[in-house]
Amino acid sequence: MTRPEFIFMLTRHDRTVENAVDLVETAREAGVRHIGFKDIGLPFTVLQTLASTIREAGAKTYLEVVSLDRDSELRSIQAGIALGVDYLLGGTHVDDALRLLEGTKIRYYPFPGRISGHPSILEGTKTEIVRSAVDLAGRPDVHGLDLLAYRFAGDVPKLIRQVCAAVPNKPVIVAGSLDRAERIRAATSAGASGFTVGTALLDGVFPASPDLAQQIGYVQTIIRQL
Repeated sequence: MTRPEFIFMLTRHDRTVENAVDLVETAREAGVRHIGFKDIGLPFTVLQTLASTIREAGAKTYLEVVSLDRDSELRSIQAGIALGVDYLLGGTHVDDALRLLEGTKIRYYPFPGRISGHPSILEGTKTEIVRSAVDLAGRPDVHGLDLLAYRFAGDVPKLIRQVCAAVPNKPVIVAGSLDRAERIRAATSAGASGFTVGTALLDGVFPASPDLAQQIGYVQTIIRQL
């Protein structure tokens, strides 16, 4: 089994935290190689510094788009292009996004299903979400999916299994509310290729010291045990 990628999000409740730049060094020292942030929470000039700091730390950069309307989403995608991020996660206006991303090297992982609110919620039935996942994954310039599985009011492990099985040639990242070891294990055992954790680490909810390095270490231990 290939170990899933752990993406540390410098975010709390779907907003990039004010001290995000300062936290990158802790993540680097802990060996994190995938670091992300949201399009909401900090001005573009600070995101420029943040993206550069992540790259200098030797990590891949992820921007997750959680804006609620089309125009804001497209502005965020344009910002991601200007920042030169490695991965663009989220968003729902896929056709518009693909036009903007054409010719870039950015890996694009949109949200399947119907998304509402902030923090984002995944709505619809499992059948509808799987159908959306298949439709998105069928597009050659969609590189994978960003599944808000634990923002879904239903059987989450079953949803993850069904989505992953329906799109075997595209990786699925599980994002949102992975705030306990059981959820991380369930997501990865169901076929997810990666997962994001932000709020839970910054709030120190895992059963380790609330120190960020210790929290990250706990998640890394979970991964090593998979």
